[in-house]
Amino acid sequence: MGHMEAVDSVICALEPLLSVPGLYVFGSNDYYAPRFKNPVSYLMKDNGQRRLGPKLPTEILNRALSAKGWINLNSSKVIIKVNDLSIEARGTDDAHLGLDDYSNVSGSRNSSVDLSIGVTHAPYSRVLESMARDGLDIVFAGHTHGGQIRVPWFGGSRSLTTNCDLPNWRSRGLTKVPGEPYLNVSAGLGYSPFAPIRVFCPREATLIKLGQTP
Repeated sequence: MGHMEAVDSVICALEPLLSVPGLYVFGSNDYYAPRFKNPVSYLMKDNGQRRLGPKLPTEILNRALSAKGWINLNSSKVIIKVNDLSIEARGTDDAHLGLDDYSNVSGSRNSSVDLSIGVTHAPYSRVLESMARDGLDIVFAGHTHGGQIRVPWFGGSRSLTTNCDLPNWRSRGLTKVPGEPYLNVSAGLGYSPFAPIRVFCPREATLIKLGQTP
């Protein structure tokens, strides 16, 4: 959200998707509005301290999404059916604010499902490692803004930061490392009003097509 009066705008933007099954978790800017920060601080080691803006109407957004049939995955695990596909999904609350508690959703991948996915706003290593231990197939995340400001690099561009402990090379797109699920990190659609700029990092909404290996 990022703003006290943004709930209606969020629902309006999502309206074309609300007729299909949906899952969601919240991020830091769904809980607190952004405030000015020294941009250089994003390049420094994270000390865990957060400068939070005004509290946002998170529960109103939650009720609006739930009323449309989407499932809140903050610290919960569900099995849903989409056509003939059985999908196990689990999520964590925002790790950037320290609200994640993976023990609420831990447990090995359900062997009876066709697909097991994880959803987390901020892709911190503790969350990804826990989901890897449980044998999930793919994890969806955001938070990084793709670095927001990227520099030209061999074969494309490279981010300067992820705003978490995720390696920079995984800050955007679909990646895979041995022994872990696929990870898709969306660069997202927005940015803080105090840093309204993207460099070599266009806004994006991601469409991932999943299929069986021949």
